[in-house]
Amino acid sequence: MLHLEDSDLDHALVMAHLQRGGLQVETLRVDTEPGFRAALGQPWDALISDYNLPGFSGLKALEIVRGMGLQLPFILVSGEIGEDVAVQAMRDGASDYLLKAKLARLVPAVEHAIAAHQTLRARQRADRELAASRQRLSELAQHLQTSVEMERAAIAREIHDDVGGGLSALKFELAWMARQASTPPELKARLETSIETVTHALEASQRIMHNLRPAILEQGLVAALQWMTSRFEKRTGITTEFRTSQDNPVLPAGVPLVAYRTAQEALTNVSKHAQASKVRLDLSLAQDVLSLEVSDNGKGLSGEDLAKTRSFGIRGLHERASTVGGWVDLSSGPTGTTLILSVPLQPDAIPTLPGDEDDDHGPHDPSAWGSL
Repeated sequence: MLHLEDSDLDHALVMAHLQRGGLQVETLRVDTEPGFRAALGQPWDALISDYNLPGFSGLKALEIVRGMGLQLPFILVSGEIGEDVAVQAMRDGASDYLLKAKLARLVPAVEHAIAAHQTLRARQRADRELAASRQRLSELAQHLQTSVEMERAAIAREIHDDVGGGLSALKFELAWMARQASTPPELKARLETSIETVTHALEASQRIMHNLRPAILEQGLVAALQWMTSRFEKRTGITTEFRTSQDNPVLPAGVPLVAYRTAQEALTNVSKHAQASKVRLDLSLAQDVLSLEVSDNGKGLSGEDLAKTRSFGIRGLHERASTVGGWVDLSSGPTGTTLILSVPLQPDAIPTLPGDEDDDHGPHDPSAWGSL
């Protein structure tokens, strides 16, 4: 224990009360500010300070302790201390205050201050461990999101280069055979059927590649969202409106893909669960923040739906947004659900997602697969 006291008698009185209370105390007494500052370099379980010292004070000592960032039980002892001063000391971080004429409460005050300090340190340690665990989980989730995008890009490239190229070559050969005059009519009919089958396979390959890695993003986010909403309306019959005040905003790498995937996930949820008849997408850019809002007039989500332990789609949206420094807000009610993606456009703070950077393969254009 560190004891800030200039009176030998008062120091001995404090020690007597501590020993009488059954505490085995190792004490260092200091009575000057330089000595006090030097002593703070050692580990202490508690600090007892007189209020008035020559050229120094207990409040000044408390200010020094807090200024150094030390979390140290601090008990203020004085021959006479006003209520205002005592309240101020407690506000500044003192654990307790006592009058020298009433030191019978000293031992309980010390034990309580040390116990409270240990509880505080344990809670702070637990908070740090929890924060570190959450950070690790967030980094893992972001890594998984990134890995998924890398795998999707690789599969899409293989479909484009291998499957799409092979089907296009096969379609070309079948069409050439069907055009030959020496080909029997029965064989021509079979060739036409084969060409139609290959064409359907090419279309399926294009659709799969668009889902894996949308080539339309090469034309910009606005074009990609227009294409997505148009296809969604045709496929589901749900009236879908896309609005934006931006023609072709220049966005940091990674942001277009995150916005596209967010809209894709939101529309998928609408088609599966919302029972909506109308969906609206709004894309805006204001004060260097990109916002994508997806709203529907469906049945909405209940609190139980949002709290489901296996609601990985919603969690995935939050984690995906965090990869570019953004966040997702989700609100729902009887008149529908609204999802808002917000991304501050700070390029230095936004990591590049795999597949957004330039590579040697160049952009993929599945629309060219069926050309003859």
